[in-house]
Amino acid sequence: MEAICSAPDIRGVFQKNVNLGEKSHLGIVGKVDFLFVPEDMDDLIFFLRNINPNINITVLGAMSNVLIRSGGIRGVAIILGQWFKKIFIEDNIVEVGAAVYCNDLSNVSMDAEVGGFEFLMGFPGTLGGAIRMNAGCYGSCIADILIEFEAVTKSGTVKWIDARNVNFSYRKSDISDDLIITRAWLKGIVDARYSIPKKTNEIMKRRREGQPTQKRSCGSTFKNPENIEKKAWELIDAAGCRGMKIGGAMVSEKHCNFLINENNATPEEFEKLGELVRQKVFENSGIQLEWEIIRLGDSAF
Repeated sequence: MEAICSAPDIRGVFQKNVNLGEKSHLGIVGKVDFLFVPEDMDDLIFFLRNINPNINITVLGAMSNVLIRSGGIRGVAIILGQWFKKIFIEDNIVEVGAAVYCNDLSNVSMDAEVGGFEFLMGFPGTLGGAIRMNAGCYGSCIADILIEFEAVTKSGTVKWIDARNVNFSYRKSDISDDLIITRAWLKGIVDARYSIPKKTNEIMKRRREGQPTQKRSCGSTFKNPENIEKKAWELIDAAGCRGMKIGGAMVSEKHCNFLINENNATPEEFEKLGELVRQKVFENSGIQLEWEIIRLGDSAF
């Protein structure tokens, strides 16, 4: 294969022409030229140091907020495997692999009686993606608990980044696209003066009552606009978009900032519906909604 110099020395999974649709939360077809799942950190570093620098590299996690267009992703997609799913807790410091699901982190921390991670319950994504987008809800976000993270450049150099040197804001950070986050250290709360299970259950109850958790979606489709009182769902509702459909894609009746795969939607139907919602909102309010979902790959048309 032209993408790397020494393919036989790779110990992880390496596949060609992979359909990632089944792995995604939307359940929509999404292909990639090559998929690499490293066996461990050394395997990842070896791969990155031997890959042709002209080959495009895309890093994916749980694909909980990713839409892959029908034309697919060119180059190599990297998904961190089991070795990157470790959690270690010492006092109030939690060391977490970037491939750990946020749900699992919240559960493990609760079992260890370490607080501060309750807001992650119900997040379908992995920690690496959550750090990059500064995931959060109900008044808390990753930036509040992040101390430091480890990352590898796409040329294979390991770096450790102090969270104080990262500019975090609402649903984004200035973490370089050249960095693949592999591990993080988070600060929890020992001897919390509240019931961790109770708070976790309250958050899950709010999610079930207010979000279409039983439907295939990518979570919140658009970011809440900054510096205005109304949230994205209110603007979408006011523009008359609740329940709107294009093909198999639909604006959720339950929470209209969720676009759902109601009936075998294509990536194009999903994206067209999102753009139509943005147009309707702009026509109604003059506000341009910004996509929160990450759209990757080439269009088939």
